[in-house]
Amino acid sequence: MTIWYYICMKHLGIDYGSKRVGLAISDEDGSFAFPYKIIPNNMELVDAIHNICGTEEIGAIVLGESHDLSGQPNKIMGSIEEFKRNIEAELDLPVYFQKEFMTTIEARGRGGKEINNAKKITKIKQAPADASAAALILQRYLDKKNN
Repeated sequence: MTIWYYICMKHLGIDYGSKRVGLAISDEDGSFAFPYKIIPNNMELVDAIHNICGTEEIGAIVLGESHDLSGQPNKIMGSIEEFKRNIEAELDLPVYFQKEFMTTIEARGRGGKEINNAKKITKIKQAPADASAAALILQRYLDKKNN
């Protein structure tokens, strides 16, 4: 007789940016991702992530892996890798990479703000897209994991 265990846990999705970090959280079944919040990328970032993981009972973290159009790591990827090492050292949680490509632009489009020229988008309109981009990253990971 085979017994299957289904482990339910919430995931935290992270869209790392040099100024802001978008966050998303999954449901307890790890099936659906929802935009959560945007926090500044500053000296308190790792502590803020730690607190959120405790408060929200997060079981795993999914971090957007950033590449350029040719598929090579882009200039922010070094900072993302360092951030991953920092949160792994601080938290006793698995941290997974999920390739992200143009998620912020896609998130802006889903929010009804489809504008081809990124320079036309004000900072006020950009900010909500960070959490939505994190939700897209997390949802792609969850879909891959659950299929």
